[in-house]
Amino acid sequence: MKPSFLSSHKLAKPMKNYKVIPTLIYNSLVGNRNSKIPLTEEDIEYLEKTTTVDKEQIDAQYQIFLTNHPDGQISKKSFRSMLADCFPGADTSRLSKHIWRMYDTNLDGFIDFREFMMVLYVMSYGSPEDNLKQIFRVFDIDNDGKINPAEMNRIVKDLLKVDNGNENNMNKEALARSAFNEMDENEDGEISQEEFTNACLAQKKFSTMLTLKIIDIFLEK
Repeated sequence: MKPSFLSSHKLAKPMKNYKVIPTLIYNSLVGNRNSKIPLTEEDIEYLEKTTTVDKEQIDAQYQIFLTNHPDGQISKKSFRSMLADCFPGADTSRLSKHIWRMYDTNLDGFIDFREFMMVLYVMSYGSPEDNLKQIFRVFDIDNDGKINPAEMNRIVKDLLKVDNGNENNMNKEALARSAFNEMDENEDGEISQEEFTNACLAQKKFSTMLTLKIIDIFLEK
């Protein structure tokens, strides 16, 4: 399913399916589904309130989640492996650290089912603003709520490292500088979540280019 950010703006691409993150967990699972780790009532209530998924569907998806992750969590090692499967032959070690931040919102070093479901739901059905709030976390490397020039440079470099076809055709520093200048509306040397969102919703050239590179990770070629 196409993220709502694409369907609500002129960034439309052909309808595609989710890539290995997160569908690998759902579509390529085999093995024992008899894990006894229960989903807490708090998590069920939270997911019911914040998504359109009912309790039965939540429980069914949780059982599938447990098939591949019997302890109820996705580790960083497992996450790196899944992303590597998306891009055979590419060095995705750094990129996995950036995408990880979208999921691990409580910063405990694991992705639990609640965090996993929220990313999946927002990317599928959330508002453009909610989608961009998640994507902002990819750029905010130190989780301080702002993007500085060094963070922008790092994200651009690591994104283009995976995008083998275009890596040699782009000046990474120039792209990072152009995107940063587009987003930094008040020219204070840092980008807030609001500035990031505004630049992307306004479809500014370089802001849109980088955002679509993040979204493409979730879309099947």
